[in-house]
Amino acid sequence: MRRTPLVLALSLTVMTLSAMAQLPAPPEAEKMLSDAYTGKSYSPYAQRGFPSNLYWGDTHLHTALSFDAGAFGNRLGLEEAYQFARGDQVVATTGTPVKLSRPLDWLVVADHSDNMGLFPDLLAGKPHLLSDPTGRDLYDRIQAGDGVNVALELIGLFSQGKFPEALTYTPDSAPYKAVWQETIAAAEKYNDPGKFTAFIGSEWTSLVNGANMHRVVIHRDGADKASQTVPYTTTPPMGSPNPRDLWKWLANYEKTTGGDVLAIAHNGNLANGIMFPLEAQYDGRELDTEYVTERMKWEPVYEITQIKGDGEAHPFLSPDDEFADYEQWDVGNLDLSQAKTNDMLAGEYAREALKRGLVLEARLGTNPYKFGHIGSTDSHTSLSTAEEDNFFGKHTGYEPSPHRMEHVMMETENGRLDGWQLVASGLAAVWATENTREAIFDAIERREVYGTTGSRMGVRFFGGWEFTEQDVNSRAPAFTGYRKGVPMGGDLRAAPAGAKAPTFMVYALRDPIGANLDRIQIIKGWMDADGNTHEKVYDVAWSDGREVGADGKLPAVGNTVDVKNANWTNTIGAAELVTVWTDPDFDPSQSALYYARVIEIPTPRWTTYDAFRFGVPIPEGAPTSTQERAYTSPIWYTP
Repeated sequence: MRRTPLVLALSLTVMTLSAMAQLPAPPEAEKMLSDAYTGKSYSPYAQRGFPSNLYWGDTHLHTALSFDAGAFGNRLGLEEAYQFARGDQVVATTGTPVKLSRPLDWLVVADHSDNMGLFPDLLAGKPHLLSDPTGRDLYDRIQAGDGVNVALELIGLFSQGKFPEALTYTPDSAPYKAVWQETIAAAEKYNDPGKFTAFIGSEWTSLVNGANMHRVVIHRDGADKASQTVPYTTTPPMGSPNPRDLWKWLANYEKTTGGDVLAIAHNGNLANGIMFPLEAQYDGRELDTEYVTERMKWEPVYEITQIKGDGEAHPFLSPDDEFADYEQWDVGNLDLSQAKTNDMLAGEYAREALKRGLVLEARLGTNPYKFGHIGSTDSHTSLSTAEEDNFFGKHTGYEPSPHRMEHVMMETENGRLDGWQLVASGLAAVWATENTREAIFDAIERREVYGTTGSRMGVRFFGGWEFTEQDVNSRAPAFTGYRKGVPMGGDLRAAPAGAKAPTFMVYALRDPIGANLDRIQIIKGWMDADGNTHEKVYDVAWSDGREVGADGKLPAVGNTVDVKNANWTNTIGAAELVTVWTDPDFDPSQSALYYARVIEIPTPRWTTYDAFRFGVPIPEGAPTSTQERAYTSPIWYTP
């Protein structure tokens, strides 16, 4: 049979390959890879075991099913919330088309556990609600357009434990159970493993005389387990405002369903000092072994920033930190029934809580405040918006309009909150292996997460004992980070022989459509031999053209914001920052913690965009620019 040249060539190639396959590998084959290369194969991405994907989400979004959101005017439900989060265009309650610049990867709809589903029935005029005089009055006022005042009244009544019994939707009632099943069904419908994750969740709405103790509860599970029960509420006898009772409920849920849940404490700046107790909780019960172990078990992360203010630090607590005064809400508790005093602040802010955790660990053996950091919105519009130029406010009354900056949100004899004080924040960033409920939930549990005020900057933070400058000369620092250390949320391993101080590798890459970076800081907290806590902020990496002054401070990066035109230029700052830093003040006998804070250059605040788009003045006192930031989860050192 005659062969064509091509067929002949292919045949010879196959014969040659077959012969070669029978030859033994040369003895030096195993030495072909350099001893300095520690990958498992030539391709560094093959057989990679660490989480290498960054997923952006929101753990704290309310729909019209929350009684306050509905009363404020929200008419969007679960469907619109999920559609918007995954990137679809929807129409806001106010009639405005709205869409995210980029979809979220995952979402937790966390409607209030108490009275879930009450408002849709009230709005529909259900007979069992209108037969009550209070229900009829509220209905008539809502129909007359007085919904905002109705919402504030309901919040005040609930905050003070005076919510009308006739209007209370208890978790054993048919309407409540039906709404919970609706919530589960929507999460199941929109959960698309690998593309978009929809968690089943709710917000346990504890208020102690107006002091905010809320927790978002997230299920790792699907409908088969979550539908076996209903959310835990705060109204006795079926519920309780005490976190200890919530933790018991979580344990019982896992025991009876075989499922998996966790809780995330609400930003504590409206707790008036009771979010992070040091001696005793709000009811006078002293902290004990049960408290510290249960809190650490069930609350692995903390909501450090959201629409009602930033909760990392406060100038009163951190006077040497020039960036501590960021979007503060420090007037009072949730309903402004009690004014804020300075002695309350230590029980409200994340940095102080992290330091208090070291003290409690020394006293009781476990650190209850060993939490990671995330951000979320707490928006009540069904719209998860955290971008300054696309901000739709706390509730429907504060969606974009020419007058929303001027509105007084709340005012009592104890203080006042203005519309311009709302914050376009925040987002939760998760390092996970894949976009599924299981992988994202597990990342939250191990605290490999960080929070931002809305920017999508990429941040890696590792701690170890042997990092060198050579380790950051790579486009993939995570390979060395996991091999030689632990990621954010972890505990430093035992020091090898000869190690004198821990080293930290931190890497930040700007948001692809956002602003350049100003600097990276590492915040250290520690406890001395006398049990006193301390903190220090270190500038560890910054954009070119600046040097630390004699006062130890790094000069400001500058400000390119054009307020008149609501714009800025990326002519200052850096697209990425990376460094290896060694603690110069390390004492191996002292417990310590470290986390990174990444700060962008100034960009226009949402108030500036409003002024430009509506042609209105910016209210006196309202900032015109902001410096978005990221907070990594800490890394802990224990002697």
